[in-house]
Amino acid sequence: MGGDPSIRVEPLGPEHWAQVAEIYAEGMRTGNSTFETEVPSWERWDENHLRDHRLVARDGDEVLGWAALSRVSIRDVYEGVAECSVYVSEAARGRGVGELLLETLSRSADAGGIWTLEAVVFPENEASVAMLESCGFRVVGRRERLGKLHGEWRDVLLLERRGPVD
Repeated sequence: MGGDPSIRVEPLGPEHWAQVAEIYAEGMRTGNSTFETEVPSWERWDENHLRDHRLVARDGDEVLGWAALSRVSIRDVYEGVAECSVYVSEAARGRGVGELLLETLSRSADAGGIWTLEAVVFPENEASVAMLESCGFRVVGRRERLGKLHGEWRDVLLLERRGPVD
């Protein structure tokens, strides 16, 4: 991807958490990014995301977005399946940051033996669905009334990307 040469992708660490948490909160405020309603502590977030597969996109000292993988199950048979999360700050949307993060995260997953990436997206989040599809994901189903957000039932789309399998 050509993209903006000033944007660097690097591992996400605790030193990025304040900016990552704010970007996560921005996404929550849209009402179309997650069932979560509060940003977790760094410790809880760190515990729930795979250490070798978490990234930030930066322009100088500013974090523009983040991406990370989490396990879908603790069962051994699913060790090569992970759920991806990608969030981009409001100010950086439209600059290709999400695609850059997702493509980098996909390469990291492939190199790390993860053969399936899943994404769970509200259907109303058309920009995220389009980004995922442009990066090789496909919609495999719609889960109706999966959960409630602010008292209202919400559907989600399940998308997946298959990587190389040995």
